[in-house]
Amino acid sequence: MSAIILHPLNPIPTISSLPQLIISSKPPKISLKPKTPYFFNSKKPIFTPKIQTLPIKNPSLTDFDDAHVTNFTDLLRLSVQENDIYLAKAVHASLVKLGHEGDTRLWNALLVACLKLGFNDYAYKVFDCMSCPDVVSFSSLVSGFAKSGWEDEAVQLFVDMISLGVEANEYSYVGILSACIQLGSLSLGSQVHGLVVKLGYLDSVYVTNALLGLYGKCGCLDSVLSLFSEVPRRDIATWNTVLSSVVKESIYEKSFELFRCMWQIDGFRVDHFTLSTLLVACSGSLASMNGREIHAHALKSGLLTRLSVGNALIRFYSKCRNVSSVVSLFESMHLKDIITWTEMMMAYMAFGLVDKAVETFNRMPEKNSVSCNAVLGGLCQNGRGIMALNMFSKMVEKGVELTDFTLASVVNACGLLREKRTSEMIQGFVIKFGSGSNDYIESAMVDMSTRCGRMSDAEKMFRSRPLNQSSPLIWTSMICGYARNGQPYESASLYCLGYSEGTMAVDEVLSASVLGVCGTLGSSVFGGQVHCHAIKSGFLSDTVVENAIMSMYFKCGNIKEATAVFKAMPTPDIVSWNGLMAGYILHRQGDLTLTAWEEMQQAGLPPDSTTFLILLSAYKYTISDLVYDCRKLFVSMNAVYGVEPASEHYATFVSVLGFWGHLEEAEEVIIRMPIQPEPSVWRALLDSCRIHMNTDIGKRAAKQILLSEPQDPSTYILVSNLFSASGRWHCSEMIKEKMREKGFRKLPVRSWIFHQNRAHFFFARDKSHFQSKDINKGLEILVMECLKAGYVPDTSFVLHEVEEYQKKDFLFYHSAKLAVTYGLLMTEPGKIIRVMKNVILCGDCHTFFKYVSVITKREIHVRDSSGFHCFWNGQCSCKDYR
Repeated sequence: MSAIILHPLNPIPTISSLPQLIISSKPPKISLKPKTPYFFNSKKPIFTPKIQTLPIKNPSLTDFDDAHVTNFTDLLRLSVQENDIYLAKAVHASLVKLGHEGDTRLWNALLVACLKLGFNDYAYKVFDCMSCPDVVSFSSLVSGFAKSGWEDEAVQLFVDMISLGVEANEYSYVGILSACIQLGSLSLGSQVHGLVVKLGYLDSVYVTNALLGLYGKCGCLDSVLSLFSEVPRRDIATWNTVLSSVVKESIYEKSFELFRCMWQIDGFRVDHFTLSTLLVACSGSLASMNGREIHAHALKSGLLTRLSVGNALIRFYSKCRNVSSVVSLFESMHLKDIITWTEMMMAYMAFGLVDKAVETFNRMPEKNSVSCNAVLGGLCQNGRGIMALNMFSKMVEKGVELTDFTLASVVNACGLLREKRTSEMIQGFVIKFGSGSNDYIESAMVDMSTRCGRMSDAEKMFRSRPLNQSSPLIWTSMICGYARNGQPYESASLYCLGYSEGTMAVDEVLSASVLGVCGTLGSSVFGGQVHCHAIKSGFLSDTVVENAIMSMYFKCGNIKEATAVFKAMPTPDIVSWNGLMAGYILHRQGDLTLTAWEEMQQAGLPPDSTTFLILLSAYKYTISDLVYDCRKLFVSMNAVYGVEPASEHYATFVSVLGFWGHLEEAEEVIIRMPIQPEPSVWRALLDSCRIHMNTDIGKRAAKQILLSEPQDPSTYILVSNLFSASGRWHCSEMIKEKMREKGFRKLPVRSWIFHQNRAHFFFARDKSHFQSKDINKGLEILVMECLKAGYVPDTSFVLHEVEEYQKKDFLFYHSAKLAVTYGLLMTEPGKIIRVMKNVILCGDCHTFFKYVSVITKREIHVRDSSGFHCFWNGQCSCKDYR
């Protein structure tokens, strides 16, 4: 095929302009005769020869000497060498013209030549014209059919041979067993095995190797090992077949044990297939030492020059993340095939070196569907959605065969781009192509739709089949899609439905996603159940699941259980450490975060960009002012650890400086930034100005934000709160009026609490709850008691233009107050009240809950978007710095 060159900056291709696809199809097979259900019990032969009985010996030839036979066989051999079917047909015509239908030797040679040339239908015609086909004729045709994908015809012909009384030889059995391997027919192969034992062909190493291959293909490892221990003769192919069967079942230690026996006991010299198989075992088990030993053995034995060994070594070093060894090995290989280039390109993709991978792909002397799909999949894995779509467009343009993997990859690429229009075009293309009903592709389309904000389309696809007929993959895509689009309750409900229906396969990916949902909802009961299922299913060996469990407990407020999960991890990775420190930040435990950072350094794990983002945040929540240490850490990011500070790092650093009252320095940091400050950086300064009531710097920060995001309502809210906190009520009202003029609305605020494993949601002044009358009465009593205790409502947090007395009514029925009241009414005395809120807790609710904790003598935990507020005895864990 012609070259395909990738250009990273190419625009997204227009799917409607793609040319018509050309799909190749397999040539139709000839049908011999109807098949019998029980192959070796047929009384009447299905194949009917020209004569009713087959002679035991060929008739003698009077006018055809050995010289003529040699000449014709030489011509047939030449036809195979030159790939010339016309020469073979000419020999056939000569044999017919000369009247030598009775020379079975020549007709068998003609039969074999036609099979080798790939003309199975013609070979069968030759066979059908033979007056006296013998065992060689049948065996040749059975083997030829089995090798060329005509397995059913090979089986039928073998049945005919047995039915006609032609005694099969070892080559016949190898042929029929090859057909069984291709068909994956264990039952038929077992019957053939019985015939082999009965007729004494188990001594043939070729037959036993074929039997071993059959059992290995069907996953019957016990049968493989049992037969291997019984066979009287073994060759290198026998050992290789057993080794590949063991490796296929991922029993890697057993493969190394067999290799040692092969080397020490039987004394066989290994070949390239042996080493390639063992390298697959090394890749699967990440046994780097064994792999290096095999590499050394290949070098010493001269097998390193074999392509299969070199390709397997590239794959092994790629799995072991050894970049230098992969590159060195590839460059040292004098002979490279398309597999070598593809393996090298895939290695670069696995290392995240996309540009190197694309360069390698463009240098490939030839490309096929596998290499194109490999680069397409690699681009998706590395988040290069535009390049992936560009690659797909060129594949269609060049007529590359499109597979299910191709279509699933391009669908995933659209999901990366999150562009609604592009995703609709790709979905239409896939449906038109005819693969929309494929479970794998359909689940990818559901996932793509959820990523592109097309939740209604995703739901339509999901519900297009009865729930009990939906693929487990589609269930997973839909559940994860709800979680991704801020619909955790819907995600959890669908998970429970699928689990109860038994139609959903719960794996590590789904478990991790649902644990994230449990954390978002703050449901420790539901999360604990998923945790137990993960333990029962053996998912704790997956670090991703362990990290998700730890994060879930942190978000549910159970810091003790979360820490225990981390300590139980055998090998925590960088994500685990980041999760631990982020969990401490969520609970405003800055000192614990810094202690974990010291332990992480002692463990020898290098920090990443996320690590520093968490660490900088920790200095807001330390017991004492550690701004000096925060400055040192910020400077060391690039100087010591080689991590370039991004805009989010500057925003966090500014937030720390502002939190501790260094507002002028924070503003100076923003002004001197080497990169263009994003609005989030100025927003961090503006929020700090609210805490310290500095309206001068706050107005400058607000001005910078509105220059880049004039339609962002959160900025107006922050400025309004700044003026309110500084007592400039008139200015605050003016900002609120501007918001009303522009039609800005706040994000719908809701709070929720779990009771009896059910989530109860509340909105401001909500009366939809079935116990709303009792809740409102209870809240009125709480307000009266708090007012007696000294609580003063702060009406500055009411954005509505109403009278003062009406503002108090708005305040008293905030969603968080309703949720806490419900918790007090429904839970036993002394039990902690746990409430979740989707935005930051307002100042009035914060003050109110401090009074409530004193009056009720209850501990109240509220998790908002900034973290946990733990109210007890009139105090809050946030120290009133919200």
